[in-house]
Amino acid sequence: MKKALANTRVSVKLRKSEYREEWYLYVEAYPVFQADKSTPQRVREYLNRTITTPIWDKSRNARTDKDGKTTYKPKRDLNGIIQCKSQLDQESCIYADKVRSLRQKEYDNASLYSETDAEQAEQLERSRCNFIEYFDHVQRNRHAHSSDSIIANWNRVYELLKIFSKGNAIPFSHIDLKFVESFRQFILNAPQGGTKTGTLSQNTASTYFSIFKAALKQAFIDGYLTVDIGAKVKGIQGRESRREYLTVDELNRLAQTPCDPLLKRASLFSALTGLRHCDIQKLKWSEVEEFNGGYRLNFTQQKTKGVEYMPISEQAFQLCGERKDGEKLVFAGLPD
Repeated sequence: MKKALANTRVSVKLRKSEYREEWYLYVEAYPVFQADKSTPQRVREYLNRTITTPIWDKSRNARTDKDGKTTYKPKRDLNGIIQCKSQLDQESCIYADKVRSLRQKEYDNASLYSETDAEQAEQLERSRCNFIEYFDHVQRNRHAHSSDSIIANWNRVYELLKIFSKGNAIPFSHIDLKFVESFRQFILNAPQGGTKTGTLSQNTASTYFSIFKAALKQAFIDGYLTVDIGAKVKGIQGRESRREYLTVDELNRLAQTPCDPLLKRASLFSALTGLRHCDIQKLKWSEVEEFNGGYRLNFTQQKTKGVEYMPISEQAFQLCGERKDGEKLVFAGLPD
């Protein structure tokens, strides 16, 4: 069955001003079929341009009014552009014809391509985009205010993608299960960054591959991929990290060891609470609360940006020292 075409034609026309000897330029499209109308419509678009010196084609009558006065159609060149005596008016008519050409193309495309066709064309265009550039866009826009460690991890995966592709673009159309598996194997044997030698640890590879899969997930959400392909591939299993800790006896020896009082208090506080050095540096008095007869911390972790409500012991609270104003640091002056 043949598809019905609208055959909409767009043309440049003039309308005489009621008050001055000038003419308004506009483009008119006809026939235009609209869903809420039963008959074809004329769609006019005025261009905020007027002319005063059109050349009339005396061989083509437009109409004759009741007083017997005859008006004529404007003279046009071989390209259909209205002719004028004034150069300024002529430039306005050339501009109007460019608008006409643009609108004609829009109507033609709407007639030739269905909504599904247009969607497929857009998908084809997106599939040609470079995944590496998209990855960089995601990290800059979605993680601009993330912790330094998260930003560093995304930057490193970005660099590894460029190494993996040997400096070439990675079109989305090339991303399939085989590609994702290949990158997974590459990550497992990828070099460490900076001045470090050797390959990535299992846990670092796990983190980097999770970031890669997160970018694929976002690309699926944004319409660059038609399938959530990252969900079809297993992540890299991390290994349990060995965590160093102090025994009670070692803590007691630490408490009795002569050293800088601030550094000692912060070290013991870290041992009793498990807080990172960077979180202790940023800890404010407003984040140390009395709660149900005890004490707790209410703060945002510097590394993960997660909100924490952490009960602490009386001993840990005493290590904080004398309470000060809410915005003051608990361990002010603690070095890096």
